[in-house]
Amino acid sequence: MSVNSKNIALIVVDVQNGFTPGGNLAVDQADQIIPLINQLATKFGHVVLTQDWHPEQHISFAENHPHKQPFETIELNYGTQVLWPKHCVQGSHDAAFHPDLNIPTAQLIIRKGFHPDIDSYSAFMEADRKTPTGLNGYLKEHQVDTVYIVGIATDFCVAWTALDAAAFGFKTYVIEDACKAIDLNGSLQQAWQQMLDQGVELIHSTTILP
Repeated sequence: MSVNSKNIALIVVDVQNGFTPGGNLAVDQADQIIPLINQLATKFGHVVLTQDWHPEQHISFAENHPHKQPFETIELNYGTQVLWPKHCVQGSHDAAFHPDLNIPTAQLIIRKGFHPDIDSYSAFMEADRKTPTGLNGYLKEHQVDTVYIVGIATDFCVAWTALDAAAFGFKTYVIEDACKAIDLNGSLQQAWQQMLDQGVELIHSTTILP
């Protein structure tokens, strides 16, 4: 399949030190998908990278809430918020792209989660579902109508990005073997079901790589 058309973009979600082994919110074996992501990126004319980019006092960090532990939840004005270990703090090694990520052709980096009071999983919309990142406008100005999504973690930032892409009218594919999941309390199965219900298609990298 040729994906080099000007109407197609690859979105590479959060391939950062913080989400790979050794990071503050490490996803098991997430570094193992990076060579595949690099290879896939060479096939696309448009590539966008996302980067989690939190201030120290971010509302999603468990340590910023007395008597709360990571992975507990709190209620915020926009809904239920999972509390995370402190991760991907702006300018830190944890927030940097993984050193094995090698995509010199990427044209745009979308930083998300930088508002202290709003978490952000999706590359398109922050968790309050009101604050856009600008990615929708960028892609539409470039006549992109189809997106392929890879990265970390399948059941959070990848899934939210895919659901928003579909809602904004993009034909949306998730390249299953180029993603890794946290899988917190069945979150992976739930995320796949939500994506399929919204018309997101799951494919294997072999569809693109000969």
